[in-house]
Amino acid sequence: MNANSGMGFDGSAATLARQTEDDLERSCRRDAIVTAPAEDGIERIEARFSGNVFSPHRHDTYALGLTIAGVQTFSYRGAARFSTPGRLIILSPDELHDGGAGGEDGLIYRMLYISPDRISAALENMSRFRSLPFVQAPVVDDPGLRSSLTEALGELDSEMGELKRDDLTAEIAGHLLRLGDAGAQGTRGPLARKALLRCRDYLAESVETNIGSETLEALSGLDRFSLSRQFRAAFGTSPHRFLVQRRLQRTKALIASGETLAAAALSAGFADQSHMTRHFRKTYGMTPGRFQALTTAHPR
Repeated sequence: MNANSGMGFDGSAATLARQTEDDLERSCRRDAIVTAPAEDGIERIEARFSGNVFSPHRHDTYALGLTIAGVQTFSYRGAARFSTPGRLIILSPDELHDGGAGGEDGLIYRMLYISPDRISAALENMSRFRSLPFVQAPVVDDPGLRSSLTEALGELDSEMGELKRDDLTAEIAGHLLRLGDAGAQGTRGPLARKALLRCRDYLAESVETNIGSETLEALSGLDRFSLSRQFRAAFGTSPHRFLVQRRLQRTKALIASGETLAAAALSAGFADQSHMTRHFRKTYGMTPGRFQALTTAHPR
């Protein structure tokens, strides 16, 4: 399939496709994930696969992608979906999905994972914003969003930097609000944002701690059930899943740096390796061992 066959495939996205499509045959003989330098609230990757790769899993971030070559297939909200070159993927936080290549030619795509609190902060003063945007269609053809994603995903070998990162966050948040149904899955009434931010920051800084609901009630001044509802509206996931995700982020970094799976699990606050493995597979759709193998592959 021609990498430029997607509807509305603009010049910058087409250039990105040409830079990678010549590698498709070679890359699909060696599946790999190429990861950009870590940045605040944002993760960027290029994935090269053949076959069905990801079992059903969830992210606690928005997952926004650009299909570059091949056919990207996945199940989402009870239906089979596919994306062809030039089309865009929009997955909302905490939504179950799988993924793989839809043909024998393999698949190349790039993804931007952006935390819900960055989107929330970018939309804070917009009158239409009540809770996180939810985009019903997981595959879209939108020139504005494509331009922003192409800019964000064009150079994975270096950091975007704070100014570019914030500019693109604002752009992407606006696109999500425009394309989505802000408030459809939210709570009624205002959110206790300062209290929620205190809880979020505490969870992010306490991955090795066994945290109970009483601690978060004391931090927020909210009862545990109100806290859970408001936390999900603000950040797209529950306090418990947010904590697990921060532990998994640390686990991924440790594995990528060469740490053993068992040591990474303990250092990230999991009870043991099997405990970490269960959560890892639920979140990323693959085992930690598979991730370890992919991050040590260098197809370029």
